[in-house]
Amino acid sequence: MLNKIEFSLPQKIEIAVTTKLREFANREVIGRIWNKDAAVWTGDDENKWLGWLEIVEQESDDSDKYSTLAQDVKDFESIVLLGMGGSSLCPEVMSVTFGKDQFHILDSTVPAQIKTLESKIDIAKTLFIVASKSGSTLEPNTFKQYFYKLVSDAVGSEKAGKHFIAITDPGSKLEKVAEDDGFRHIFCGDPSVGGRFSALSVFGMIPAAAMGLDAKDFLNRAMEMVHACKSHVPMENPGAFLGAVLGICHQKGRDKLTIFTSPELYDVGAWLEQLIAESTGKQGVSILPVDREEHLSADEYDDDRIFAYLKLKDSSDVSTDEKIELLGSEGFPTVTIELKDKENLGQEFFRWEFATAVAGAIMDINPFDQPDVEAAKIEAKKITSAYEETGKLPSEKPFYEKEGIKLFTSDEYLASLNKLVGEEKSLANYLESHIKHIQEYDYFAVLGYVEMNSENENLLQEIRHYVLNRELCATCLGFGPRFLHSTGQAYKGGENNGVFLQITSDDAVDFDVPEQKFSFGVVKAAQARGDFQVLLDRKRRALRVHLSENVARDLRTILSLLYGN
Repeated sequence: MLNKIEFSLPQKIEIAVTTKLREFANREVIGRIWNKDAAVWTGDDENKWLGWLEIVEQESDDSDKYSTLAQDVKDFESIVLLGMGGSSLCPEVMSVTFGKDQFHILDSTVPAQIKTLESKIDIAKTLFIVASKSGSTLEPNTFKQYFYKLVSDAVGSEKAGKHFIAITDPGSKLEKVAEDDGFRHIFCGDPSVGGRFSALSVFGMIPAAAMGLDAKDFLNRAMEMVHACKSHVPMENPGAFLGAVLGICHQKGRDKLTIFTSPELYDVGAWLEQLIAESTGKQGVSILPVDREEHLSADEYDDDRIFAYLKLKDSSDVSTDEKIELLGSEGFPTVTIELKDKENLGQEFFRWEFATAVAGAIMDINPFDQPDVEAAKIEAKKITSAYEETGKLPSEKPFYEKEGIKLFTSDEYLASLNKLVGEEKSLANYLESHIKHIQEYDYFAVLGYVEMNSENENLLQEIRHYVLNRELCATCLGFGPRFLHSTGQAYKGGENNGVFLQITSDDAVDFDVPEQKFSFGVVKAAQARGDFQVLLDRKRRALRVHLSENVARDLRTILSLLYGN
């Protein structure tokens, strides 16, 4: 049974969507997508990245490997996935949605977060899944080096490999490492399936099977949506219709896709963020996903919003139902999707992948590349290379410092801040000046390179929601470095309508990466500084606040200063 979907669209948008879908029918766009015609988009290399269209059928035909794996790993006490972006977000959503508490995700180089995870598991009884398409991604490789040494120390080097599984593309560096180290299993993906479109490939389904889910049933349910999205009648194609709504709303200036979910599905937005932001945020345009933002009243939202609500049938969350209905009646475009049960989540993975591809066609972009992600990696690599040569990070000088809190930005943006700060240079006034740079239809993003724990998240959310309620603009919160492989593409490559508050900190604990000349703290610092430099290079309005190792205390200081203004 297909998940239900309902739309409420203002008349002008509804007419434009209908017109676009008729155009699609005349140009046979749906058939051309399935025939992998790159000219549907920009005519560049899109045809090389469309393996996700057939991946559900391929994995269904080869689904016995999932049940075999589930039996093979059932005696491990814990499972840890080491990955980033498309290799980690789907497994995270699955583990959270299905309550698999023994399954953990590591997608952070923050030393404190690595140590927190380590404290939750018995190394000798844990299975590690190293997931990286390219096999050369910095984070999962350093994670593997660290935990492989710990496992070797715990069970002996001759047995360590049997505690590891690799998921990677054939011929990658990781495949060679896994072979040399005697990994328990090596699963190879399809090179034509990009990371953020890989949820229904081995990158999503191997972790699902390992955590005890019925991958075969999950894929069979997803297949219903695949068949529905093959319809050459765009008005009857659930993925094409949603994509047309997203693309047309973007053309009409509604470029902030605000995601609501029922409580049972709250983590789905993390996966949608990457899919939509990294696919559409480039060449100066973007559909910006806004996840986990608290609700405003209908009259407080700007007309740059479109709302998507993913709900579980029979969910107790009636308040959001009422909210979405009111927003629709007030002229906001809304999309409501109802899942029969959690096992139908795979249908939404495919629907939104297809819709994102369609929206990209309307936006005249290549939705399958991520050019600005690479820019931040290059800057981070410069910093780690400098550290390897000199044994220290390149020097930097804050433009303001008091009580252990430091501020950084470009000379150009500092001049703009100082115009509003006036004579009294203070942390409170600089924060106030930064927020005052938010203009109509802008968004505000908090980028936290700190441990992703409940205390820090709540405090960063409070900063975010202070700005939301004060400025009534769209707001985002991302933890680094994970967002670099997600919304970071849109922040740097999309429209220049973001105001960014990056938050970094000293490390209370740090430790070396085995086989490397640097520590995890150095990696984290390089990633944060590289990310910030690219934001400044792209002329973004960005302020970096560097805290002491007492992160929660300093975040409370910032909040007290904000509310004092």
